[in-house]
Amino acid sequence: MTKADIINEIAESTGIPKKDVSAVIESFMETIKDSLLEKKENVYLRGFGSFIIKHRAEKTARNISKNTTITIPAHDFPSFKPAKVFIEDMRK
Repeated sequence: MTKADIINEIAESTGIPKKDVSAVIESFMETIKDSLLEKKENVYLRGFGSFIIKHRAEKTARNISKNTTITIPAHDFPSFKPAKVFIEDMRK
């Protein structure tokens, strides 16, 4: 399912125009991105899941073909963790 499909589904089920639904969806995604990127805060959606920031420590890696070692710096990346209720619903 794509973002356009989600907008169509919501517009059909609520009767709200697609333009308004699209603006809300875009604003929702922008808010989540801002929270994770700029504020470094996790986003918790009860019953659905959490958008969290995970941290990877600095590590060394090897390029086997050139026989060289490089250092990969520490970095953060976004991750999604589904809620227990959501996981249980998927198992049914």
